[in-house]
Amino acid sequence: MKLPDHLGLTVLDRLKENPKTRHIPVQVISIEDYSKTAIQMGAIGFMLKPVKHDEIKTAFEKLEAKFSKKMSRVLIVEDNKLQRESIARLIADEGIEITAVASTKEAIIELKKTVFDCMITDVKLPGGSGDQLLEQMTREDIASSPPVIVYTGSSFSREQEDSLKKFSKAIIIKGARSPEKLLDEVAVILHRVESKMSQTHRKMIKTVRNREQIFKGKKILLVDDDIRNIFALTSVLEQKGATVVAGRNGQEALDKLNQDPEIDLVLMDIMMPEMDGYEATKRIRQQKRFAKLPIIAVTAKAMKDDHKKCLEAGTNDYVSKPVDLEKLLSLIRIWAPQLEKH
Repeated sequence: MKLPDHLGLTVLDRLKENPKTRHIPVQVISIEDYSKTAIQMGAIGFMLKPVKHDEIKTAFEKLEAKFSKKMSRVLIVEDNKLQRESIARLIADEGIEITAVASTKEAIIELKKTVFDCMITDVKLPGGSGDQLLEQMTREDIASSPPVIVYTGSSFSREQEDSLKKFSKAIIIKGARSPEKLLDEVAVILHRVESKMSQTHRKMIKTVRNREQIFKGKKILLVDDDIRNIFALTSVLEQKGATVVAGRNGQEALDKLNQDPEIDLVLMDIMMPEMDGYEATKRIRQQKRFAKLPIIAVTAKAMKDDHKKCLEAGTNDYVSKPVDLEKLLSLIRIWAPQLEKH
């Protein structure tokens, strides 16, 4: 995760963004614990350093076992018969074996006797809710714990969502385009090569593959004393669908956040008059409501201790000028999804 030129997550993001490389399994080994984010972005596994030799050996053995199999197995847990059959038809393709059940009890029985590569479950189930099923899977002697996609039409609270996220890889809400989203998630989990998928599946995934959807509806505070930089970055971000609010210095950044606390992410220039980016970031972090607000620092030059000083001030990451737009957009994609409304 801590590479000299990029945060490891940006490398993972680019690999999973490219249709030619997204099927390649990525095992992360790092001293920094980005396990939750890495897994949600498509990593096959995460190990926190220091890692023992036997743990690395086991990871390779799991990879070898996965790719020596000719068949991928998917378990569908859905009590509605029509929905169950619809999901099965959606993901059915050569090399995929599907087992579909209607209850928590049936799911546990199947999980005890078969190693599944992916599991899709609803939240409301006979015999227990989806999060109860996921929790039970951690207690029962099941064959293997597969990546789980929660695919539901039910609404749930922030507490329920947090509970589900402890055990599941992704939460997909049934609705517009959700079949395409589900298919895309399954393809990533099963490490399917896109060019080998059916034409219908490739077409469906293409409609949801637009990774820039993450920018739509996002409100970004851009703080920079150079009007040329503001114009250039505003143009790029607005083309992606984001709304940009501009500030010319640190004090303006604080004022803008107080006026509009629903801002989703801050791009903070470091070298500014009156109040620099370090001081502005520290003051933002002093407010509890902005504790989880993603802040990406933009530094004038890549000095050796820049990254450390930015992180100490409270930024999530940094990019140096002249800004590499691909890297900046990648960083926004990484940090924006982690946002919880403050």
